[in-house]
Amino acid sequence: MIILIVEDDPAQLRPLCIALSESGHLVDGVENAQEAQWLVSHKDYDLLILDWMLPVLSGVSLCQHYRTLGKIAPVMMLTAKDTTADKVVGLDAGADDYLVKPVDIPELLARVRALGRRSPQWHGDRLSLGDLYLNTSTLTLERQKSCIRLSSREFHLMEYLMRRSGQVITRDNIEQTLWIWGTEPESNAVTALIWRLRQRLNELGAKSWLKTVYGTGYRLQHPEEVP
Repeated sequence: MIILIVEDDPAQLRPLCIALSESGHLVDGVENAQEAQWLVSHKDYDLLILDWMLPVLSGVSLCQHYRTLGKIAPVMMLTAKDTTADKVVGLDAGADDYLVKPVDIPELLARVRALGRRSPQWHGDRLSLGDLYLNTSTLTLERQKSCIRLSSREFHLMEYLMRRSGQVITRDNIEQTLWIWGTEPESNAVTALIWRLRQRLNELGAKSWLKTVYGTGYRLQHPEEVP
């Protein structure tokens, strides 16, 4: 998944980013809500993890702002506040889950997996589109008893497209989302990545599922779902 973590304490932010990255997620980690506001306005995330006690703008306010943008990705709150009343405030602000500090990393990763399974494309322990399956633990793509292993970048693009199947995704969307905050892809990076993923889909007889929408971007769609 593509995850944004907002935590103002670098000593807590760094291990969370490392743990999630090592679990196969793409992670942007920032220390203030102002930077986070810009990011959620320009990037698509599959999950937000927000510290409650941020300077200037709280995690609860940031969550409310995120929801006013019409964004529906799950939000997890991290906080030392553990009363029922505090939890109600966070949930009423639009949060989906709540984890009390100090954070237990295995529990965090389990909760992240659980939130990831809320995608309508989730099928068992895999994402699915028709008879095409993406295994998020092995980075493999399967169809009709054939199975291929994807590179890390191919996997992240495939996951991003499958979670948004039927939607037109622009080149800017892909650049901003698949390259972590603060890095710049080469000018032809997206074109090359789309080409490689099409070749992988071709091995499974599904190359035509990834369409170029000329002048706009790309769309992954099951043939039977095309209007």
